[in-house]
Amino acid sequence: MSTHRDLDALPLFAWAPTDPVVRYAAAQTRAATLRDRISRAVAITLKECQRPREEIAEAMSAWLGEEVTKPMLDAYASQAKTEHTISFVRVLALWHATGDVRLYQLGAELFGHAVISDRYLPWVEVGQLADTKNEIDRAFDAARRLARRSVR
Repeated sequence: MSTHRDLDALPLFAWAPTDPVVRYAAAQTRAATLRDRISRAVAITLKECQRPREEIAEAMSAWLGEEVTKPMLDAYASQAKTEHTISFVRVLALWHATGDVRLYQLGAELFGHAVISDRYLPWVEVGQLADTKNEIDRAFDAARRLARRSVR
């Protein structure tokens, strides 16, 4: 009996869950200063967006209600333009225009946090409750051991 391999089927152990945290590859934003890391991140976001910078600037302007120009975006993306670091509200507008959340993740990681989609929040709560349950179980077991020793 010959066996035919189904080429459309995925191998059982080839599947891996997607990472709920979207981030830049570490090598992409490696730089000497935080300011340089941010400008590299802006440059990557603009490059990978596949939209012309003029369009991105227009979308940011419309969302903010203030003018953002292509030369401004070029300055934000340049490590040489140290006096032109992108502001928080402009990062929000860039996220809106490109859909790229990685700039926020870059900042969140500095403080031990992660930016995730709110669809994962119920599972974050499940994890927190599991941690709390484990702590309570350990405390309960320790108290029970102590109580059993004192009864003897």
